[in-house]
Amino acid sequence: MAASKSVGFVSQLNNSLKRWAYRASGFNQYGLYHDDVLHVDNDVKEALSRLPQRVVDDRHWRMQVAFQLSVQKSILPKDQWVTYEEDREKGRYLQPYLQEVIQEKEEREEWNKK
Repeated sequence: MAASKSVGFVSQLNNSLKRWAYRASGFNQYGLYHDDVLHVDNDVKEALSRLPQRVVDDRHWRMQVAFQLSVQKSILPKDQWVTYEEDREKGRYLQPYLQEVIQEKEEREEWNKK
């Protein structure tokens, strides 16, 4: 019974730390999602090329708004900030494509070894 309580506590602590890190990052104040601020390397470029056009357009819009706010040294009104829950639900839009690209790259490397 004590073990289940400590597991629950650790899980709750982990979730609290994730929320704190999310708020501390500040990108939500500009209306950006997690995947909007990924470092763009070759894998991310390939994943971006596989996104549906609507998702790409939405991403570009969010980035333009964020850039404009940054130039103005401003942030969105608090009621327009991306919430932690919204980011977890919608903000990982690139992950399935990115995982696919990485898996294909690993398979290609494995195939080339043979």
